[in-house]
Amino acid sequence: MDRGRVALRVIPGTLDSEETPAGAPMSLEAAFRRYSPYVAAIAIRLLGRDDDVDDVVQDVFLSAIKGISQLRDADAIKGWLATVTVRVARRKLQMRRFRSFLGLDQVPAYEAVVAPGANPEQKALLGRVYVALDALPVEQRIAWVLRFVEGEQLEDIARIAGCSLATAKRRIVAAQQQMERILSDE
Repeated sequence: MDRGRVALRVIPGTLDSEETPAGAPMSLEAAFRRYSPYVAAIAIRLLGRDDDVDDVVQDVFLSAIKGISQLRDADAIKGWLATVTVRVARRKLQMRRFRSFLGLDQVPAYEAVVAPGANPEQKALLGRVYVALDALPVEQRIAWVLRFVEGEQLEDIARIAGCSLATAKRRIVAAQQQMERILSDE
């Protein structure tokens, strides 16, 4: 398995061109305009399908209503929103696992995650990867996706996932071993 980034579709959106003055707090509206495509991109990569992405974006910015005014540095908003996105996506993944256990979850369709120009082999591979990710524990899935799909550094994964650096490393290694085993069995 290639340890590089996986080609995924980019969520369309517009970035806010107005800049927030240095040190000035960003309004929730400006943060939404600027960062909602970023939040949606993380959500789709973590979830693997886009049926819950709109809900995740909405939930993240509902949480932002409470917390955004407490951030002193406008540059910290992006990282903070990534952390909130992971928390919300974690809950969605846990609920999806529970629904799947009860037989209430629909059959996943992962073609929404694939970049529009991807060839059939790339689409099939990405589908297999996300089916394998569905077999992982949620915490391992999040760490693996942040590392190998989002390309995050280990320290950032630990911060975003709310765990220690050692725990982040253990989750990534365990996920990688299980991913290799699952994908080699197919």
